[in-house]
Amino acid sequence: MCCSVGFARSLGLALLPLALCCIVANLLLLFPMGEITYIQQDRLASYIWYFGGLGGGGALMLFPAVVFITLGKCNCCWNESLMMCGSVLAAVVGLVGSGYCFVMSGFGLVQGPQCFTSLGWSYPFADQSGRYILQPETWSRCLQPVHIVEWNVTLLFVLMGLAVLEFIICLCQLGNGLVNAVCRPCCYKQEYSLNA
Repeated sequence: MCCSVGFARSLGLALLPLALCCIVANLLLLFPMGEITYIQQDRLASYIWYFGGLGGGGALMLFPAVVFITLGKCNCCWNESLMMCGSVLAAVVGLVGSGYCFVMSGFGLVQGPQCFTSLGWSYPFADQSGRYILQPETWSRCLQPVHIVEWNVTLLFVLMGLAVLEFIICLCQLGNGLVNAVCRPCCYKQEYSLNA
């Protein structure tokens, strides 16, 4: 049990910086090139407002991180199997949060940024199903905000990468918790029968 708790704590410590990076990346999406005028004028892409990084990959991910880190530290009446079941539930919450972050970031990439073009404010890449990402020569269609395509593509790919890492970590703890919650009672029965 000590090994599995230590493993869970290390996973929780790994989740914390990933969650903080997701929050920062999502906040940067709200302020293209560090400017606040576009958020004031509601000129941001619609999927940015779903807060995939801030909510799913960030705030929601703090719950499993804290649960994993504090696993086994409270001296309460919970038995070891129940603690691992709690960590399984926290891992499921983490899987949902990282999945949400990944999906929202993917939708944001497919939609592309809202920007000012020669035809006014629009989503010039919305009908391309994400092909614009591999065609940087077309990015100059966005005149304002300056470099908005690079800004969005970079940050959304960062969010997707962080979400994948979070998903893998939570999946590892899901497996760790399930194995310990299911197998631990069996081990106790074997130990009891051997001692008897």
